[in-house]
Amino acid sequence: MTWTSAFGRACGWLLQKIVDGLALTRISPNVLTFIGLIINTVAALFFGFANAHNGVRMFLYAGLVIIGAGIFDMVDGRVARQTDQVTVFGAFFDSVIDRYSDVVLFFGLLVYYARGNRFFYVWLVAFVMVTSLMVSYTRARAEALIGACKVGFMERPERIVLVILGALCNKWGVMAPVLWVLAVLSTITVIHRIRYTYEQTRNLTPVRSN
Repeated sequence: MTWTSAFGRACGWLLQKIVDGLALTRISPNVLTFIGLIINTVAALFFGFANAHNGVRMFLYAGLVIIGAGIFDMVDGRVARQTDQVTVFGAFFDSVIDRYSDVVLFFGLLVYYARGNRFFYVWLVAFVMVTSLMVSYTRARAEALIGACKVGFMERPERIVLVILGALCNKWGVMAPVLWVLAVLSTITVIHRIRYTYEQTRNLTPVRSN
């Protein structure tokens, strides 16, 4: 057994223990999902209150808090399945809250750059915020028409990992290039999904929303 597989098994064991403990409480998975949003909001506040003097420390705190929020993001579905609380509404609610979690983190970064008068990065963060939503929207809209649209690389887990990396390593100015990577790859993902959906719907009967 390699050390990477051993680490993976240890993480899986720990995660299952967390799920087992939460399952015993009979807590609603929707509550866990909402707690994740609250924790991400705390991370956004760390971003927003960062400045030239405390920026490295505040970004570090934000990165650690986002990791904590990620735990709730990983366990809510598992708790739902283990406690037989899986519902159609739960899947919908989880998706909606994920969008809010994305937006609140980028909003915190937007406030940070605005307070520092770095207006180019205000625009860049706003662009990343829009494209991150469009990545999700294009998939949801496409799957309403063609059943599945999982093409493209920049899904939510990849975005979160990059934001965490930027936050934890901002001592070396990593967040700025992270935003560029997010902007470019999210745009490519949106274009990829548009083209894929176009190819899949060419022979379908047109259906337009009002």
